[in-house]
Amino acid sequence: MQTFKAADYEARHFKWEVSGKVATITLNRPERKNPLTFESYSELGRLFRSLEFASDVKAVVFAGEGGNFCSGGDVHEIIGPLVRMQEADDMAGLLAFTRMTGELVKAMRHCPQPIVAAIDGVCAGAGAIIAMASDLRIGTPRAKTGFLFVRVGLAGADMGACAILPRIIGQGRASELLYTGRMMSAEEGDKWGFFNRLVAPERVLAEAQALAAEIADGPTFANGITKTCLHQEWAMDVDSAIEAEAQAQAICMQTKDYGRAYRAFVARQKPAFEGN
Repeated sequence: MQTFKAADYEARHFKWEVSGKVATITLNRPERKNPLTFESYSELGRLFRSLEFASDVKAVVFAGEGGNFCSGGDVHEIIGPLVRMQEADDMAGLLAFTRMTGELVKAMRHCPQPIVAAIDGVCAGAGAIIAMASDLRIGTPRAKTGFLFVRVGLAGADMGACAILPRIIGQGRASELLYTGRMMSAEEGDKWGFFNRLVAPERVLAEAQALAAEIADGPTFANGITKTCLHQEWAMDVDSAIEAEAQAQAICMQTKDYGRAYRAFVARQKPAFEGN
């Protein structure tokens, strides 16, 4: 059986730390508000795909260094080369890039570990997409989130934004952000349900890690089933979703964690889940 030892992984294009059952990814180019490069896109996608085979990590936190989350694709290292591809009529190269960026979102949605984003300051372009693709989002009052693609002459349809964002904040609100490219304030994001809650900037990472640790201490096999159902049921009618959940829950009832929870309840104790 293929395995992946997350604690031994050495990241090249961002920080990767494992503490207990929680891993933290930190984009660490603070002098430029943590932009992404071709290399970081690719490495992040491979890492999230590998987490399917990691038994030592049960939840992931995504953060940025230096008071900002992520400013999107690096203007000089990504946007410039893409413009040169366009000038050279390199449609194959442009499509390879957009498919690679979309692969990161697919990998985030398909990895079984819940992902908690800790969002402070600028969260723009691809950074906003990473926040959107996470399962939960903790923000700060100074967080500014923008899907900026229209500002550079592109569609708001990027990396799954037209599919995922309306499901988080609603069709009309998502349409406004994607058509105008304006920044969503932290207050709007909180009111619209983009953020699960807002906390002080100095607390945002610790709050995200605490939430991730709480989830990681739960029945993690069942949490993976929940994430799968949340993703797959977008494309199901209600009857199909109910049947899918019946099958999923029956599988979870065969886990040892289910028995542990019952015995702990009878003994009036807190269950100690082991993820099996």
